[in-house]
Amino acid sequence: MAKKVNKKVLYQGKVVGYPVGDFLIRVKNASLAMKKTIEVPSTNYIKNVAKALEREGYVNEVEEKVDKLALRLVYRSKEPVLTDIKLVSKPGLRVYINSDELGKRRGPTILIISTPQGVMSSKEALKKRLGGEVIAEIL
Repeated sequence: MAKKVNKKVLYQGKVVGYPVGDFLIRVKNASLAMKKTIEVPSTNYIKNVAKALEREGYVNEVEEKVDKLALRLVYRSKEPVLTDIKLVSKPGLRVYINSDELGKRRGPTILIISTPQGVMSSKEALKKRLGGEVIAEIL
């Protein structure tokens, strides 16, 4: 059962200092372990990141339960769509990007960005001409 404790999440007796990072690594590990579903502790920020992953097609469904989120992961040809996530911003070093720098980025990676209008992917942020804190990079 997850309880919120001063910006830290208490999960199964363990205090997690960076809940979003923990969430993303859990999703990556579940994907690589070929799990179909995963349950994670829920906060509003984690829920918004999960919804962004759903909009980009990495997660099939985000279901809210009491203090938890249940995610159904996407697979194509029995291979996980989500193969690698790299955390960009960390509690000790926050990384920000503006819309001009976002437009110059090339490559197959997608960024998850926390903007003034909510958490979204780099594609959505580019369309809205927004910048913000880069949470993670998805390969």
